[in-house]
Amino acid sequence: MKSILVTGVNGQLGRELARIACPAGYEVVAPDRAALDLTDPAAIARVVAECEWAAVINGAAYTAVDKAESDVVNAWQVNALAPAAFAQACAAAGIPIIQVSTDYVFAGDRQGAWEVTDPVAPLGVYGASKLGGELAVRTSRARHAIVRTAWVVSAHGHNFVKTMLRVAATRTTLSVVNDQVGSPTSAADLASALLTIAVRLAEDANAPTGTFHFSNAGAVSWAGFAREIFAQSAARGGASAEVAPIPSSDYPTPTKRPANSLLSHEAIRTAYGIEPRPWQAALSDILDELIGHTA
Repeated sequence: MKSILVTGVNGQLGRELARIACPAGYEVVAPDRAALDLTDPAAIARVVAECEWAAVINGAAYTAVDKAESDVVNAWQVNALAPAAFAQACAAAGIPIIQVSTDYVFAGDRQGAWEVTDPVAPLGVYGASKLGGELAVRTSRARHAIVRTAWVVSAHGHNFVKTMLRVAATRTTLSVVNDQVGSPTSAADLASALLTIAVRLAEDANAPTGTFHFSNAGAVSWAGFAREIFAQSAARGGASAEVAPIPSSDYPTPTKRPANSLLSHEAIRTAYGIEPRPWQAALSDILDELIGHTA
């Protein structure tokens, strides 16, 4: 049995990776925080060295985007220094590493989907620290794939889908930002893509390396996303509300969000044959789990 080390088991992505059906001959090993302290480079090195891992998927991250503005050291510790420690250990052991990154490395200041080769210009600490993690992995000499994603949602943890359903249970109208555009990403679909890449890197020394993007297909604003959540929820007998679109200026946050978070899938499609499905279909699966199937 070949083992793939996965970090971030308590997060949305980690939970999906921990329960995913692996290809024959593979298993996912996902230690929790007690077994793997991401703020301890020596502990990271020990865990990587203690097994002949087929690959490492580093899905752990400091994702409190607004809190990061006042918690800079901890954000950089988890998002940049931990990937550096993993990459250094993987390079020494000859283990491929998949590092999960974010749309926040881009300024989001133009139209169209961001390509993997487009200039990066993070707007805050979270994006800058995730970019630091990218650079650490990219320069480590480890065989690697950096996979940027955006707007991750699932039936687990804290995310936009669950927030909308929770708030709609007590309110009839919700104000939602309408001038930020992106592609929602199912954590389960992202987990499947990462596992595909990990197995390929483990089995093929010539597998493509570098930077890739994964999100579900299609573009929508947060307000449009909320409307679809409520439409699909109502069809299942779940919570629903009217959506009042507002500009970002009406909902100020410590961190400026990218206005455009659309990610191009060309690189991952070409390299790995991964074709993301529409975000609406991915949302349907999440609501099936949260509410039940359509009546």
